[in-house]
Parts: sequence; structure tokens; C-alpha cells
Amino acid sequence: MVKITDDYLNNQQEFADAGIKVPTYDIKQKTGATKWVHFGGGNLFRAFHAAIADRLLESGDLDAGVVVAETHDKDVVQDAYKKFNDKILRVITHEDGNFEKELFASVADALFFDQSNPDGWNKLFKIFENPALQLATFSITEKGYNLWDSKGNLLPAIEDDIKNGPEAPKNNMASLTALMFARFKAGKYPMALLSTDNFSQNGEKLEKSVLTIAEGWEENGLVPEAFVDYLKDDHKVSFPLSMIDRITPNPSEAVSEKLKADGFEDYQIFHTPGHTNIAAFTNTEEVHYLVIEDDFPNGRPALDKVAGVTLTDRDTVNDADEMKVTTCLNPLHTALAVNGSLLGFDSIAKEVSDPDMLNLIKQIGYVEGLPVVKDPKVINPKTFIDQLVNKRLPNPYIPDMPQRIAADTSQKLSIRYGVTIQHYIDDPKRDPKDLHFIPLVLATWCRYLMAIDDQGKPFEPSRDPLLSELQPKVQDIKLGEKTDVHAHLKDILSNQKIFGHDLYEIGLGDVVEGYFTSQISGVGAVRKTLEDTLSKYAKQIN
Repeated sequence: MVKITDDYLNNQQEFADAGIKVPTYDIKQKTGATKWVHFGGGNLFRAFHAAIADRLLESGDLDAGVVVAETHDKDVVQDAYKKFNDKILRVITHEDGNFEKELFASVADALFFDQSNPDGWNKLFKIFENPALQLATFSITEKGYNLWDSKGNLLPAIEDDIKNGPEAPKNNMASLTALMFARFKAGKYPMALLSTDNFSQNGEKLEKSVLTIAEGWEENGLVPEAFVDYLKDDHKVSFPLSMIDRITPNPSEAVSEKLKADGFEDYQIFHTPGHTNIAAFTNTEEVHYLVIEDDFPNGRPALDKVAGVTLTDRDTVNDADEMKVTTCLNPLHTALAVNGSLLGFDSIAKEVSDPDMLNLIKQIGYVEGLPVVKDPKVINPKTFIDQLVNKRLPNPYIPDMPQRIAADTSQKLSIRYGVTIQHYIDDPKRDPKDLHFIPLVLATWCRYLMAIDDQGKPFEPSRDPLLSELQPKVQDIKLGEKTDVHAHLKDILSNQKIFGHDLYEIGLGDVVEGYFTSQISGVGAVRKTLEDTLSKYAKQIN
């Protein structure tokens, strides 16, 4: 048996016997100043960013490991990092059943970044005060950047952070802004703040959140105007855009069992009190993309030398991001998430083996989305969808669940569907009312809010910041009983924050209501509505 904490340089044979590739560098000898900090120590970082850093350490293009700042779950630092000496075992699960195992030693340190942890808090401030720091990357999920409620008002916690200033921030974005204020005071040193989270315009959203905090502090006399100017000076601080794509679900029991059989001792999966599933290993797919705007005012690691990473201009990143997030992947994922939760699926791979589910996502991707997407040139949109529906989603060794993807859906709809809808509005040759399957998914999400599955049984909806606001609007609807659907849905469907549009103003509100009315007509009505819609509107796909 081999453990992840074993000396991989002097015990190479033991790792090889377990089928694990190991680094050739000694991370302890990589003693340069920290150039790269990453916020969010979850599975995406462990499967993707850590691999990029590993390749650069191997090639000598990086002379220090990445410092990971976990901001959500303190137990992740102890149970997924410190317990294993900051080592990571990545398992690529190929669709043919082959498992590709590799050890990464590219994390120099992992810390819980919160004022309740003074050691980690102070350590990260010291790193940000060092001129050598070039970039901070982020994978904290879309809601990690949000400062506003559904009506556009600042959340009470954010108002408190703006009132209290940089000495005692609580929110992630306020804490980040405090770090940047420390860097400003230390010497106005440049750096890049690079969001690699999976949503459109991620850099712009990060910038907006940081500037909202900073400008609030400046208005309250808590920081000088020069600090805001520093953040707005793109020669000092940049907020590059990125498009990232790698399906990285929670640790898989199947992978755990395979590792155990192969002689890897640290195969166990842990569940933290904060409801995070972690392990010494992370499992992911073979396919991966990372397209980054090349805007780094303090220089950057040689990211462009790593396979799967593309450095380019802002417009190309925008096009690649829009292609994926609004057309070729994310809308398909959300359609599977809400339908899968209602129809009793616990696996994306199983769900896409269902002919109706597969046809639904094909109609959304190929028929409704692809005609209005812009080709980014660095990735072909049709090839991307082909790869997704034929290879990636059906992979049984990627244990992704509809319930995971359904989390925070209210925060995703305006991008995942609203952008495509806008293209139909803007094109004089098109009409949003020509859309059939996107409105069906929006209705299905409203049906999902009822927390009653298609068999009439209650289920636990995935976490979402708007559940407490939206669920009461549909909670008294009973399957099979007549109800005033418009009265229940009008406040939801007219909410531009959720959909990017008032759906009634663009002619889709009544369409969504019609689908929803069908879906609540009785047990099995979600499936029946889908079947009827496919029968009536589905187009042949070549």
C-alpha cells in the first residue's frame, strides 16, 4: 500500500506499482516568493489549477507553489490539504473505464482565510504586501461574488462591511478588497485578479464587486480616493476574463474503490460538517479548456505553455465564454439539473441515456442555441456540443448529479438562457416566441420550486439564495387542482434579475405559464409535457 504522504521522490516504485505518476521536482526546494494565490480549495482547483501549476513547476517556469486560500469551509483545509501534506491525487476517468492517476505537489500552503483564523488571515496579508505576487485566481462559485439581493439592493452583510471598513471585513469580496488595500499601502504594487469561475463576464463581476466595496469605503472616509484610482488603473490592477470548462464532481465511490484495489491507502471520502465532500483524491474528466484574457500588469507564469490553456484577447475570451456558458454546455446542464431532480435521476450519465432527456438538450444546444452563437475560432461550437453529448455527459465514470448542478439556479438563468433570448430579440429575422425548449426549461424550474417531484413526492431542493423568497409563491399549488397560474408566477417571470428579461414583455411569459400549467396537471405531467413538446416541436439533428 502507498500513502499520499509517502516520499514520492524516494519511493517512486511504490507509487508506480499503484499506477500513480509522481512529480520529479521537490516542492520543498521551490523556495521563490509566492507569485500565485488561489481562492477556493475545492475540486476544480485540485483537478485543474493544481495541474497547471504542476506542469510549470516541472518545466522550471514556476519557482514556488500555489498558496490556496479556502474561504468557505475551514475543514477543507485540514481534511483535504494539511492531513495529506498539501498533496493531491488527481484521477482522470476516461469513458472507456481507464483511470489515469497523478500526484500533484504544486500547493505550497493551504490556509483558511477568515478573521476567525488569525494565522491564515495574517499570512495572506503578508503575501499580498509582497511585490512578487503576480496573480490571484478564483473558483468560489458564482454566488461568491454576489453583493446584492434579487431587487438589486446591497445585502445587509455587505452594508455592514461597507460601514465597518477594511479592518473587519466578513464577506469574501470585502476581505479581498482589504487585501488589495494592504497591497496598495505597501507600495501600490500591480497584480491580476483572475476569476476562473464558471459564468459569463466573470472578471467584470469580480471587478464590480471589489469596486463596490472600495467606493463604499471611500465614500465613508475609510480609504483614500487614491485606493479606488489604483483599482481602476488597468496598469496596476487587472480583472481578466476567462472561460473555464472541466467537469469535476464530488469524489466518486467507484473511484475510491478502484484506488483501494490498486493499493492506494488514502482512498476514503470524508463529509465535513459544512457539507463538503472531500478526499485525498479528486476525480475529473479528460476534456478541459481554459481561455484567458492575457492582461497581467505584474507579469504571469508561463500559462500558455500548458496544454489546454489559451491566452488571447478579451473579445475572443468573451466569444468562447458566451459559446459555452450561454449555448453549448451550461444551458444543457441546467436543463438536465431541474428535469433530473423532478424525474428521479441521480446521475447525469444515466439521465442522458434517457432518449427524451438527450433530445431535449440537443434541441436547446443545436437547434435553439447554435444558430445565434458566435464562433470564437479557438474552439468550434458544434464540435464542442458533439463532444459534450456524445462523450462527456454519457461518461459513467464522472459521477455528476443533477442535484449538484441545480444549486443556485436562480443565479444562473439570466446568463444561461437570457443571452440566447437576447440574440433572438436583437435579430430582426428571429423572434423569442420561436423558442420552445428554453421556455420549457424555465417552466420546469418554476415547477422545481414546488419541491414536489413528478411522482407527487416531496424532495429537498438544492441550495439557492432565492429559495426562501420564491418558494412561498408556489407552495400552495397542488398537483391536479386548478389554480391561477399567472397569480402565482407573475412576480417570478417578470423578475429581470432572474431571467435577464421581463418574460411577459418579450412574449415568453404566457408560454412559460402554459408549460407550467401542463406540468402541474397531475402525477407524471412533467414527463408528459416534455414528451408532448418534443413530439410537437423537435427538429431533426444531423
